[in-house]
Amino acid sequence: MRKILYFLYQPYKWLIFIPYLTGSTIFFGFLTVILLPITNPKITSLICGKIWSRLNGYFTPMFVRVSGNENIDSAQSYVIVSNHQSQYDIFVLYGWLKVDFKWVMKHELRKIPGLGIGCEKVGHIFIDRSNHERALASLNEAKKKIVNGTSVIFFPEGTRSMDGVMMPFKKGAFKMALDLGLPVLPVTIIGSKNILPAGTMKLFPGRVRLVIHAPVAVEGYNDENIQELMDRVHGIIESALPPG
Repeated sequence: MRKILYFLYQPYKWLIFIPYLTGSTIFFGFLTVILLPITNPKITSLICGKIWSRLNGYFTPMFVRVSGNENIDSAQSYVIVSNHQSQYDIFVLYGWLKVDFKWVMKHELRKIPGLGIGCEKVGHIFIDRSNHERALASLNEAKKKIVNGTSVIFFPEGTRSMDGVMMPFKKGAFKMALDLGLPVLPVTIIGSKNILPAGTMKLFPGRVRLVIHAPVAVEGYNDENIQELMDRVHGIIESALPPG
């Protein structure tokens, strides 16, 4: 039955959704440029980022259920870490996570029309992974933005999981949390891989859960036992994923 429904969905995907996604990305990207001089990055990100994400989610359609909003303190800055199953994780987090945050994203995304310039203007952080010194400089510059309730978000696996099973974490997010003395906010995304599997164009409607866990304080952790912090957060995020 799913194969039949997938086949029936293809005309909608190619004739309606893909053109809409392309047009909305360009529109909201350049709307960001227009709004920034008359508002501020938080308001512009809320208007453009959240609306862009939710509209594309609704048009897919994707239905998102969120639990754990009570774990967020709007006045607190966090280092947010999430598992990564699909490109749709961007829509889920930007559209339904009630936190003002900056993305840490690979610099190749800067080239996407609308998206690249919009993200740059609101202060998202582009990382050149091929150049260690430039990557460190970008992260050090980013630290200045993570204040007064503005957070930073990482996919510490470094790339999307091809099978939904979480991969080991890289240290960058946790090193920043230690440097800034900020709590880590773990979040789990469940089901996005069924909407758009990694490395494919097999888009299909579906449901996603976003689980926001209790923050993890970094007191007691340092560069010597940072792996313990990474393992603890990895376990928290993984605990909400369905078995297998």
